[in-house]
Amino acid sequence: MEHNVMIHNQFGLLAVLMTVPALIFYLQRYAPINRLYGIVPPLVFAYFLPTLLTFLNIIPPEAPVYSQIKKFVLPASLLLLTLAVDIRGIIRLGRKAVIMFLTGTLGIVIGGPISLLIWHKYLPEDIWKGMAALAGSWIGGGANFIAIGQSVGTPDQMMGVMVVVDVLVANILTGALLFLAGRYEAIDRRLKADNSAIIELRDKVIAFQKSTERVASTADYMLMLAMAFGGAYLAFEIGNRLPEIGDIISHSTWKIILITSLGVIFSFTPVKSYEGVGASKLGTVMLYLLIGVIGASADLKQVIQYPALFLMGITWISIHVGLMVLVMKLIKAPLFFVAVGSQANVGGAASAPIVASAFHPALASVGVMLGIAGYVLGTYMALVCAYFLKIVAGI
Repeated sequence: MEHNVMIHNQFGLLAVLMTVPALIFYLQRYAPINRLYGIVPPLVFAYFLPTLLTFLNIIPPEAPVYSQIKKFVLPASLLLLTLAVDIRGIIRLGRKAVIMFLTGTLGIVIGGPISLLIWHKYLPEDIWKGMAALAGSWIGGGANFIAIGQSVGTPDQMMGVMVVVDVLVANILTGALLFLAGRYEAIDRRLKADNSAIIELRDKVIAFQKSTERVASTADYMLMLAMAFGGAYLAFEIGNRLPEIGDIISHSTWKIILITSLGVIFSFTPVKSYEGVGASKLGTVMLYLLIGVIGASADLKQVIQYPALFLMGITWISIHVGLMVLVMKLIKAPLFFVAVGSQANVGGAASAPIVASAFHPALASVGVMLGIAGYVLGTYMALVCAYFLKIVAGI
């Protein structure tokens, strides 16, 4: 394989994987590109550019550095992304916000097995493993997608295909939510939903932003990296010593559970203040590196071979939305909680703030907060979904 590609040196591959997302974000400063990113999110390019480089034989689809990135950068990213989760703060958002967020999670957990039951005859063998990874993404985010994929043994090529399904279906949902956000007042009036909690929430968010922002120092970055990779190493060593339980709880699963739990524990300590100097941003940098690895391993021919994958994805997300709409009507929840709760699950902390900002710019961090909560739930609830998917696959 090395003789057929232009770049096969491991340091060269690492340089390419870091340069691609850097270029994507650098170009964002130009208005035409920024408008393009409003239509096609940067994550799409972060995935497809490495895929294109692989197709052009510039980089290989498999390399030792890829596996090392997934093994150690993944848990480090998860720790930084869960560091700032404020469980008590989320509860204080109000009962309806929490109900809608958890309803969205439930919709993903039950929607996957139902969709597999409907379309299994037209899908590849062992697709339940790819769908388990997708559940991790649609409850948590990209890091959970890779984590759950590793824990259930999803092949890299299938992971690449599921990224395509993820991006296309999730972007359709995001577009629909942004459209509805412009009509939230009329929808809330029709449902007789109380918006006073949104106003109070907006004021609290503005105050929180002012109290946590500060300029990061060199020591801050060193401590964050030490926590991230130190925690990743501990999770790696302890996870390898814990017993495997069936096909779901593997050594890799234990590592992800441990690192996520460590992040949650840190969130109850002063350590979470490192979010004010960019902990989640640093975690996002690592996440884009992981997405590049998955993109380099993708085989888009499988998408063409199995068009039912898109129908499965649309069915799955429709169950998620349908359940949220039903509960929204029952409890008369404001559309804000529905839209952000849904996007916090399916889009995660990367896109939930975009939907939240469509209601009011000051509410963007609420999307981040719920999106981070999704990172935490993404590990645990996606494993529940994987369990049911495996049962349906055996029918």
